[in-house]
Amino acid sequence: MASGTSGDLGSDGSAGELPPAGRPLRRPLTNQKIFAPYKIATLIDAVTAHGLTPEAVLAGVDLSLAEVRDPNTLTSIRQYLAAGENVVRSGVGLGVAYEVGARLHLSAYGMYGYALMCSPTMRDFFDFAVRYHPLATPVQQLGWRQADGTAIWTFTEIYGDLMSRDLRDFLLRQQMMMTTTHMRDVLGPDTRPIRAAFGLADVRGSASDEAALGCPCAFGQPAHELHYPASVLDRAPELANRLTRAMLEDTCDRLVGQAKMTSGIAGDVYQLLMLAPNRFPTMPAVAQRLGMTERTLRRRLHEAGHAYADIVDDVRRSLTLEYLTTTRISADDIAWKVGFSDSSNLRRAVKRWTGRTFAEVRRG
Repeated sequence: MASGTSGDLGSDGSAGELPPAGRPLRRPLTNQKIFAPYKIATLIDAVTAHGLTPEAVLAGVDLSLAEVRDPNTLTSIRQYLAAGENVVRSGVGLGVAYEVGARLHLSAYGMYGYALMCSPTMRDFFDFAVRYHPLATPVQQLGWRQADGTAIWTFTEIYGDLMSRDLRDFLLRQQMMMTTTHMRDVLGPDTRPIRAAFGLADVRGSASDEAALGCPCAFGQPAHELHYPASVLDRAPELANRLTRAMLEDTCDRLVGQAKMTSGIAGDVYQLLMLAPNRFPTMPAVAQRLGMTERTLRRRLHEAGHAYADIVDDVRRSLTLEYLTTTRISADDIAWKVGFSDSSNLRRAVKRWTGRTFAEVRRG
């Protein structure tokens, strides 16, 4: 039986099923500056050996090299795509995409990367990678499933309308290589995929792609996928540590919550709800506060891939986990503070959000 998750976050913040036809894929707003600059920095480092200067990569990107080297700088998807367009227009070739992906080890991803390295099993690794992929400057939507004896990574394009054909080809190969690099980071250098599927035409000859990824490559496929033997799912990463992963997961939850609070129209709604969490205003009331009709608010949320009920649930989840992990107040008091009618409903929600009981989350 097939199993796995897609990169679309459900209302509980966990990875849910692929969105139905007609529903937009969730994606950060392109001008939203919430990402560390490590991917742009790695891109610059990789192309320097090919004669492209940092200034050429950053032309029109509204970032200086000093800002790219500063870990406190926040960047946007649009800046990352603009830097990528500069690279592909320079004519350095698609091989550089694999060079960039090979340089982006899990150690470059901060708490997200460290948490992945500490996953108890590779099945946990796959789940965690998808659930928290929004922290990794995503230009594809990451998912995975298990079928026919294989564990399959899936990569769904979410910014295709903003990219040239050349950049699309480049970033997909970069993502494929990043994923193989991360698998090697946790299972050892001999770990390789058994097949790569590209939903693109073969623009350079598959032999070069097969040499880079270490597996057969098929082009013109229905989807972008990277296949591994399903047996990897039961293996443990070399640095597996269940307690450390649990602590880092809490940190990633907070980081995702912070990102949502700055995310366009959804962020505006999120922040308004945070002002009175124990009595959430109705959608018409929030729309009025934002100077628009309920219909307009609903439409704008839908276009951004959000729903009002999901944002309410996210607020409750973020606040509940914060109270649980940083205070000793009772379940009844937490339930009141986050707008549940009683502690039984709160406990059920905690189980749905985390897969753990109220007491287990509180114990850490």
